[in-house]
Amino acid sequence: MKDYKIAVLIDADNVPYSNVREMLEEITKNGIPTIKRIYADWTKRTVSGWKSVLLENAITPIQQYSYTRGKNSSDSALIIDAMDILYSERVDGFCIVSSDSDFTRLAIRLREAGMKVIGMGEKKTPTPFITACEKFIYLEILKQPTGKEESEGVKKGKLKPGKEGLTSPLNKIDADFIRFLTTSSSDLADENGWTFLGDLGNLLLKKKADFDPRNYGFPKLLPLIKSTNAFEIDQKEVSKNSRHIYIKIK
Repeated sequence: MKDYKIAVLIDADNVPYSNVREMLEEITKNGIPTIKRIYADWTKRTVSGWKSVLLENAITPIQQYSYTRGKNSSDSALIIDAMDILYSERVDGFCIVSSDSDFTRLAIRLREAGMKVIGMGEKKTPTPFITACEKFIYLEILKQPTGKEESEGVKKGKLKPGKEGLTSPLNKIDADFIRFLTTSSSDLADENGWTFLGDLGNLLLKKKADFDPRNYGFPKLLPLIKSTNAFEIDQKEVSKNSRHIYIKIK
């Protein structure tokens, strides 16, 4: 199987540095980060927190001075580099780490060129940039609370304990979301109404670039589906370590 090479381009002005390790671990689920660059005016105190994590994560800092007050010149530097990398044909995809909508057109252009584009940013990221990416991952779900932090959060009423799920969901499971699941399942169902769970997961991501079970407090799609009580579930053992899961609307 071909190794999928990804260029990781980080806008230091618009994302936090606190979960860099988790961010890079998440990217490796989609391929190999062969180019890792981060853009900022490193003379500013506002980005000083990044400096301590660059060496240990092998991220190359790109200096870009702010020529005009109030303007973010690192955006243009990132875009120019992205196009240079695109034409060099050294990668198969890009991961743009930013919460800034200014990269919307870049994401669209890269996808037009046949590149896979993954976006990463905070929950506040504007919708145009999210939808321009093939997949968008919220940084808040990458670093879940530890056992001790979780216990304290539950005691204070800030977190809810869950048997199969995580404890700090970003989104609620409401009627609209369940309708999104059931409609998507119907789109793929066979003549008996059964849908293969793996196919459903792919379709949900195509319909909604920022879809991720972790946004709703669950590590995987199956426990999320179970929590809705809207589906019948049939699990078929294929081998000792493999099974096929099908769902059907009740």
